[in-house]
Amino acid sequence: MAPQTMPGLDGVIAAETRISGVDGEAGELVIAGFPLEEIAGGATFEEMVTLLWNDVLPTGPELARFTSRLAAFRNLPAVTLEVLKAAAASKMPVMDALLMAAATLRLSAHPTGESESSASIEGILAQFPVVVAAYWRLLQGEEPIAARPNLGHAANYLTMLTGSAPAAEQVRALETYLCTVADHGLNASTFTARVIVSTRSDILSAVVGALGALKGPLHGGAPGPALDMVFEIGSAERAEPVLRAALERGERLMGFGHRIYKVRDPRADVLAAAASRLYSTEGDKDLYALALHVERTALRLLDEIKPGRRLHTNVEFYTALLLHGIGLPSELFAPTFAIGRVAGWIAHCLEQQRFDRLIRPQSAYTGDRNRKWMPIEQRHG
Repeated sequence: MAPQTMPGLDGVIAAETRISGVDGEAGELVIAGFPLEEIAGGATFEEMVTLLWNDVLPTGPELARFTSRLAAFRNLPAVTLEVLKAAAASKMPVMDALLMAAATLRLSAHPTGESESSASIEGILAQFPVVVAAYWRLLQGEEPIAARPNLGHAANYLTMLTGSAPAAEQVRALETYLCTVADHGLNASTFTARVIVSTRSDILSAVVGALGALKGPLHGGAPGPALDMVFEIGSAERAEPVLRAALERGERLMGFGHRIYKVRDPRADVLAAAASRLYSTEGDKDLYALALHVERTALRLLDEIKPGRRLHTNVEFYTALLLHGIGLPSELFAPTFAIGRVAGWIAHCLEQQRFDRLIRPQSAYTGDRNRKWMPIEQRHG
């Protein structure tokens, strides 16, 4: 009996992990033993990273040391800045610039004096937001802003983008977002990272490969379009006719439905709560009210027009609303996702290194057999 082929590796269990567990039928996401909703709204990103990498939450002194170590790595190598300036001169998309610049981060000096292997993962994590913020400012014709040693990861990112210290509500909203997207099982980019590091390649190479996977619109590219849909609708009375017409044309409603979750995406609930807190003090309250109306209308129409498809709100819908409320343009949505997800990529790389087994699936050959070679002079087109 021929082995069964599973297109897209659907249902194939390729790794055991203690980092995160996804249950699409129950709508549950567990991060290192914590239900997502238990930890994402209260943890700092530095706490989440420590949990993912070490399987334990840090004490106060441990968190202070880790935060200080990240601060020591926030100066970009000179070559990275040159790459970003060249990319900005060509007006390249932010994700392309991040992908190119990430490959140069190994050229950073290690201020702690430690070996390349022990210091590089902290350097990668610390420098991702510096790269994105520096490139965004270069695109606007402005000079990059240095990180502030007294600010944490999320606050520094917002400060380096704008030059102004963000409001506490904005920082908390971004912390929640970064914690929410830090890891999500064996998704495409994480699997890519594990495959690369399973060859005993280095973690930076694995992270660069993961970034390449994240660029694809089927993985990380929908938060912007989800918000665009709300803007296009524009007013509550237009929600039903616009959404109904889109569904009748067979179009997908961005921000709804997920390959894994057959019930509401738990990340959507966490980000919905964060958006509610944020928009109570910051952001466009009319837009927030319209987005809630669009969500309710979309869910009702999906149930009516596509009964049984189990299409629910996913993480993209509230990602767009939350990041917009923080003040980020849509061009930064995917790079900001990468700033959070790189923590999970590194955690999986560390786990794969401990496992130390090459990932090498098989393929089923479907081509011709027994073809005969013919010299070129005997071939007739």
